Amino acid sequence: MSDLSTPKPVAISARQARHLALAGQGFETPDIGKTVDRRRIMKMIRKTNMLQIDSVNVLSRAHYMPVFSRLGIYDRDLLDQLSWGTAKQRKLFEYWGHEASLIPVEDYPLYRWRMEDALNGQGMWGGIARTAREHPEFVGGLLKHLEREGTTAASDLNDEPREGGSQWWGWTKTKTAMEYLFWSGQVMARKRRGSFEREYDLPHRIIGDVAHEPALPRDVAQRALIAKGIVAMGVATLADLRKYFRLPNEDAKARVAEMVENGDLLPASVEGWTQPAFIAPDAKIRRRSSPTALMVPFDPVMWERDRVERIFGFNYRIEIYTPAHKRQYGYYVLPFMLNGDFVARVDLKADRQGKVLRVFSAHAEEGHDNDMVAAALHHHLCQLAVFLDLEDVVVTEMNPFSKRLAAQGPV
Repeated sequence: MSDLSTPKPVAISARQARHLALAGQGFETPDIGKTVDRRRIMKMIRKTNMLQIDSVNVLSRAHYMPVFSRLGIYDRDLLDQLSWGTAKQRKLFEYWGHEASLIPVEDYPLYRWRMEDALNGQGMWGGIARTAREHPEFVGGLLKHLEREGTTAASDLNDEPREGGSQWWGWTKTKTAMEYLFWSGQVMARKRRGSFEREYDLPHRIIGDVAHEPALPRDVAQRALIAKGIVAMGVATLADLRKYFRLPNEDAKARVAEMVENGDLLPASVEGWTQPAFIAPDAKIRRRSSPTALMVPFDPVMWERDRVERIFGFNYRIEIYTPAHKRQYGYYVLPFMLNGDFVARVDLKADRQGKVLRVFSAHAEEGHDNDMVAAALHHHLCQLAVFLDLEDVVVTEMNPFSKRLAAQGPV
């Protein structure tokens, strides 16, 4: 097979790489005044290929925010319908994409190889694989229960009696077994409860006939995912492509090599990057994208911190799991992008009882007009408050920039 560096790389400037990355993620000129309906939401999700799910709810569930960042204020019920609605409404299913993600139903066949790996005890966390291996009758009993009873959450089975009057299996074992069935594609999440717990059912009851379509060959499906990934990222290294869909390392190397040889990926040399890169054959190198947006840590743009630094020169680390006294910027910090540059970051919380968006800290990046940044950021915070059904934005004045931000006035 040809070496990846054999074709002459396409030269791409650092600025072009940034524009490619943002345009690929759906940050192009918005349709001002156009209603954000289900069609536009799905068009946006198909650009990123998925929405990552996360249980943190200090501001908003993570999957709602990338749509807001790209399309502005919209009705979250529309995304709920697409994610958890009736068979007619549902256009997304939950599975392991980058992490736990909402993925377009039409892409279901592209993930069957991962489900088959799980059936064979591969690619899962050790405890899940061990439970499936050591307790097959237990796992099979759960599956039969779902077949017979329908939609069930693991916690529903804690105290349910089984034959002989004994108790149903314990939470930890039940949850682990359910995760195996989910990972191996034998069950699917019908919806998430208020506590963000999954309710499981059989795939064909949720996504219909798509669940019965034959699995694609592993290499075909992985090449299709990489083809989608390079469009979504604009320009990417091998590691970027591998991490976007969490592909196995050796598989990613083989697929990228095959795609370069076939002309489905073009090698690229990006200004300032030490690693070889790739672009799609039809990539529009001169496209422009200079958005202004708030982004959550789980936005696809923010997934890989080294890529964020490489493309935007912006050092970002999520500090949720950092002890409070060691945090530099705060608990749930959103980067703020102005005209394609990350210019500030804010630690936010939705005070739902007080109906207030609280800004616990605000920090501006060096080299920007702080008055202009504060005005633009305040406007977006007000838009975010409206989106989250909050009535005010309250800024803790802890430094000169936060005082500028607070001085912008009420919502």
